[in-house]
Amino acid sequence: VGVGWVAGLAAIRSLGRAGVRVLAVDDRRSALGFRSRFAEMRLAPARSGAAYVEFLRSLGGGVVFPTHDDDLEAIARARDELPFACPFPGWDVLGAIQDKRRQLVVADEVGLAAPLTADEPTDAFGFPVLVKPSDPTAFRRRFGVKAFRCSTMPELERRFDDARAFRPFVQEWIPGSDDTLWTVGSYLTPDGEELGLFTGRKLQQTPREIGTARVAEARWAPGLATDAVKLLRALHFHGISQVEFKHDARDGRDKLIEVNPRLWEWHGLAAACGVDLARIAYFDTIGERASPVRMNGDGRRWAITVARGARPAPQRPPYVDAMWARDDPKPAFVHWARVVKP
Repeated sequence: VGVGWVAGLAAIRSLGRAGVRVLAVDDRRSALGFRSRFAEMRLAPARSGAAYVEFLRSLGGGVVFPTHDDDLEAIARARDELPFACPFPGWDVLGAIQDKRRQLVVADEVGLAAPLTADEPTDAFGFPVLVKPSDPTAFRRRFGVKAFRCSTMPELERRFDDARAFRPFVQEWIPGSDDTLWTVGSYLTPDGEELGLFTGRKLQQTPREIGTARVAEARWAPGLATDAVKLLRALHFHGISQVEFKHDARDGRDKLIEVNPRLWEWHGLAAACGVDLARIAYFDTIGERASPVRMNGDGRRWAITVARGARPAPQRPPYVDAMWARDDPKPAFVHWARVVKP
């Protein structure tokens, strides 16, 4: 569910190659995942509200994989009304996990480092600082960004007031380039077993500093993997997740940025490194649990090599192209045509 971009496309390919029938759901005819040969298109009338729930109910049974927070929330809230098997907890657990402030509280309880935070505007951290919402889904829906980066006290006060409805907090800005942002991707079973573990880092993101990955690299970081699993268990989470950290060169510590309890944009790199989280979760959910796996392919890269309005980002082979697949070329052709279209 939510196949407009590369996270959904990668999940479609993972499941389709495993012989799984894939119904791709989106409310946009232009969704990139609809172009995959592994997908059966299902155009939703909307992605929220009663009509959306009724549409999802009409699809029948199966295992459901939301790739966006909006879809995850809608499905988790209505899961008792839907015929799906959900490889993630109910909203009683997910709602608490989606609260970014709550993530930081639990991280502190289990001994993980995190950026300094405050409940009201302050200049105690210096500038720039971030204004982050406790309710990220509604905030992103309203403003189209994940956080506000503020460089002065007047700007901070104004942006904090803008975000009041979303229970904002102020967080120190950790200096560092894009390659200091690390990810732990995993699948935990309902009984807490680690069936898949992957770690890697961004090398380039768009926009820089607060954005989504353009180029990423697989790098095994066992300490981060241990910390992430400890946090997920403390949050009572099971399923697929991305836990993101940023390395702070000032004190040498890796600090929690956020937990995303779903597939993330570049999980296709994890699959290429032997940790195919969508496939692992699917077969575990239908009762065909596989043996635990950890990543191989240290140093392998993933990239959106061509993007509209940006310079190409070619990588030295072998690497994972987010769009191109020899056995499923059409999504790449469609994307490239959109990039060059005036």
